[in-house]
Amino acid sequence: MTEVVFYVFATIAVVSAALCILQRSAVSAALWLVTTMFSLAGIYVLLGAQFIAAVQVLVYAGAVMVLFLFVIMLLNIGHSTPDLRGSSMVGATVVVVGLLVVELATLWRYTPRRLAAEITGTPLANPAALFAAGQAAQQETAARGVVGGVAAPLFQQYLVPFEATSVLLLSAIVGAVVLAKRKV
Repeated sequence: MTEVVFYVFATIAVVSAALCILQRSAVSAALWLVTTMFSLAGIYVLLGAQFIAAVQVLVYAGAVMVLFLFVIMLLNIGHSTPDLRGSSMVGATVVVVGLLVVELATLWRYTPRRLAAEITGTPLANPAALFAAGQAAQQETAARGVVGGVAAPLFQQYLVPFEATSVLLLSAIVGAVVLAKRKV
């Protein structure tokens, strides 16, 4: 049953992402992007990452989409602009899609044993022994809880970049208000 729900969410995410790209209206594209973000949050819940799903909805589907719509309305991009749908763009699209299909086909053949063999150079490498550090990190996260596992590095070793990002976002908001005040 979980697998069926996963494929439903995955299909909705892929279709809505494609519709986001194919829309002529910026507002419609932003709304399709919100649908994609909600579908990804559903997939995260199925994978047992409820905290990441909540952050996905709050940060991306909430705050970032409000910011996108604010910029769209501020710049008055409501009218449709001519898009690039010539034969050269169709050719470029076919090439990019072809490269992605080749890459996915190559990645489909990878197994944990093959990856371990490529990393160590020995054909009979044990994936469990190779990835023991990842298992130790998972046990540490399980002991702290999901929020503690995310919060500890964020507020200890990544505190300065976190604060720099907040200052950057604050300056972007002030800049947007200054630009909007000039037009009013």
